[in-house]
Amino acid sequence: MTKNEVNACYQPTVLFVQRRLPHYRLPFFEALRQELEERGCRLRLLHGMPNKDELSKNDSGELPWAEKLPTHYLLGGRICWQPFFEKIKDADLVICSHENKLLFNLVAQYLYPSIKVALFGHGANLQGNPDSWSEKVKRVIAKRADWWFGYTAMSLPLINRFDFPVDRVTIANNSIDTHQMAKLFGEIDDSKKDVIRDKLKISSKNVGVFIGSFYEEKRIEFMLEAIIKIKKLVPDFEMLIAGNGVQRKLIEDFCREHDWAKYVGLCKGKEKVELLSVSTVMINPGLVGLGILDSFVCAVPMITTDCGVHSPEIAYLKSGINGLLVDFSQDKYATAVIELMNDQGKLSAMQQACLESAKEYSVENMARNFAEGIIKCLAEPIYRGNQ
Repeated sequence: MTKNEVNACYQPTVLFVQRRLPHYRLPFFEALRQELEERGCRLRLLHGMPNKDELSKNDSGELPWAEKLPTHYLLGGRICWQPFFEKIKDADLVICSHENKLLFNLVAQYLYPSIKVALFGHGANLQGNPDSWSEKVKRVIAKRADWWFGYTAMSLPLINRFDFPVDRVTIANNSIDTHQMAKLFGEIDDSKKDVIRDKLKISSKNVGVFIGSFYEEKRIEFMLEAIIKIKKLVPDFEMLIAGNGVQRKLIEDFCREHDWAKYVGLCKGKEKVELLSVSTVMINPGLVGLGILDSFVCAVPMITTDCGVHSPEIAYLKSGINGLLVDFSQDKYATAVIELMNDQGKLSAMQQACLESAKEYSVENMARNFAEGIIKCLAEPIYRGNQ
């Protein structure tokens, strides 16, 4: 066999290392495996086990072809040791999460100079202090890579901030599988919406909905005060609130006092889709993350604020097109909601734009973006921050 024939038969191996494997990542890894197989690459998924707090969430997933790693948590979970010495030696590329706690990443980055290393992450702790010791360490470690996979376009300037070359960055457009949600939403016609309205005891077409956790970054108190302002100017406005969290009592007390606001508990799957199907706008003035995909799939435009704590997925919101991003002011927020509900033409256009965005930010597209970045990385020479 000639050298060219050997090269033609060679199948590069990619190790994708995860501290743990949550169930919502399973469709992505299945899709990525298929994308890489079509490009002549082999994917090996390595993952560890969750810590004690994460175990209680019962959200871990299983893939028959994934490989489990020994996992040791130290200092109350602030440090995680997941060695994969035997698995790294035959790899062409190792993809790790960009987290200070993952100590074995440093072994891959500093002690295996002939194996390419890529990092996957936000580019920074978006809810943390950028001048903290932890963030300074992260910026140093971030340079010791051959490629970067950023969550969204919001990650790009954060990665550029530590002088990493832009031509070695792939934006993945982080997503989860929304096929089941889209299927459920597509099954709800006008007659089913009437049944859902009766069940929820709502009669208005001006309905706001909040779905998420109740904690400070979600700006719960801001939201409650803003919807009072909305109600004063839109007498038939009604509000549906779903979720749970440390500020649950605020929600429960508010809904007891205002009968036009209804707390419906924690809703997932079909129940969540039913809420969205009878809602006009998604009220979420605080932190926005992957919940924006609910807005897109069910065509309920999200209205949020420039609150300063958003996750990278806020990059998917194109203000004025598929949602609204307004100043962090209760008056301006309430005005934006009211104006949108009163403008049927603008509302319809946004609803259609939401459905188009749902097609763009899919788990399949995320896997395709990742696969293309992997192929580019494999074709380039070792960089590793110029050693």
